[in-house]
Amino acid sequence: MRKICLTVIGIHLLLLHAFSQVSKKDSSGFKQKRLHLDEINLVSSYYTQSGDHSSIQGGIGSEKVTDLANGLELQFVGWDGHSRKNTLTVGLGLDHHTAASQAYISKTGASKTGGTRIYPSVNWLIENEKKGAGFGLGAYYSNEYNYKSIALDAQFIKKTNNNGEFNAKVTGYFDQVKLIYPSELIPEATTNTSDSVIYVTTASGQREAIYPGGATSTKSSTPSSPRNTYTAALSWSQVINTRMQASIGLDGVAQNGYLGLPFHRVYFTDGKDTVEKLPSQRLKLPIGLRLNYFLGDNIILKTYYRYYIDNWGIRSHTASLEVPVKITPFFSISPFYRYYVQTSANYFAPYEQHSASDTYYTSNYALSAFSSNFFGTGIRLAPPKGIFGTHLNTLDIRYGHYAQTTDLVSDVISLNLKFK
Repeated sequence: MRKICLTVIGIHLLLLHAFSQVSKKDSSGFKQKRLHLDEINLVSSYYTQSGDHSSIQGGIGSEKVTDLANGLELQFVGWDGHSRKNTLTVGLGLDHHTAASQAYISKTGASKTGGTRIYPSVNWLIENEKKGAGFGLGAYYSNEYNYKSIALDAQFIKKTNNNGEFNAKVTGYFDQVKLIYPSELIPEATTNTSDSVIYVTTASGQREAIYPGGATSTKSSTPSSPRNTYTAALSWSQVINTRMQASIGLDGVAQNGYLGLPFHRVYFTDGKDTVEKLPSQRLKLPIGLRLNYFLGDNIILKTYYRYYIDNWGIRSHTASLEVPVKITPFFSISPFYRYYVQTSANYFAPYEQHSASDTYYTSNYALSAFSSNFFGTGIRLAPPKGIFGTHLNTLDIRYGHYAQTTDLVSDVISLNLKFK
């Protein structure tokens, strides 16, 4: 937790200096045409998890994970010559996690036990406030030791005269999954070895990499396999009256390519092990309903329900309730609770329960049947003149505890600072 505090304090000082260089908004109502820094968001979180159904060890073993995440988002706002509002949002995230189970990719215990992920993003949104319409584009990149991902999206927004809003968004994710295999599934050789690949020198003097299943590569780096995900999200929100707001959302998700992970083991009934094998296509269809009700001036009831179905056999239900309570005009507390339940995928079985004759197999408990509870609270402080009279406009602290019927337990605490 001290790392989070030091990071937040350091960036806080930098942001105060940055805002001191930005001119204040014109109180006459004149809208600046050029982009200017309008808002900065800083998010830090610490996550810890424990359990005993590691996918790397075929459904047994430690699932201990810790993750420290930091994200910085800069939002620039301006108006073009057609009086359209332009919003440019630039973000950068950095996560570092350690996972006890990763040490067992190699049975020698020499594998990676942690990883760092970096994920920059950029979004551009153009809004015609007179017509109530908007259009946006986004680009994202993510890089971790076992995968790389590029994503692009396009968004359309249309508001109606009766306080409604329609939102449509399409996104494409284009991933490359590194084929890092368990050490015992690498063919034996007396030449250079690593946890994921064996390098040999051919008769012609060329350095060649050998992988499980006979795959070879002349490159010295670990090969990768593509995974593509396409989503189309439609939503409609409506202000029903002065106290009630509702929305409905429907997502269509299509995936193709390598949808498993090569270091997830599966143990058959005869004790022999291999890596999980899953279909190369997956279709998902979640639909969600949201209803917010203002119970007086100080209490809001935020309810949500989602039903999910896919062609791997999973069916799930999510129901949540959050109740922000305004203690003072600028200070509120928001307790929340979420319940989740799902059926098992067709291809899941526990440790040593799969047959070698199965077409597809996995012992990843994320695809098992389970239910979970997630509860906690958030604290929000947002005085109109800023915290201590600074550009720090909003401070959010949130804690949640998660428990799954597979014995997986986790805790997460996050801090969000908004500068205006």
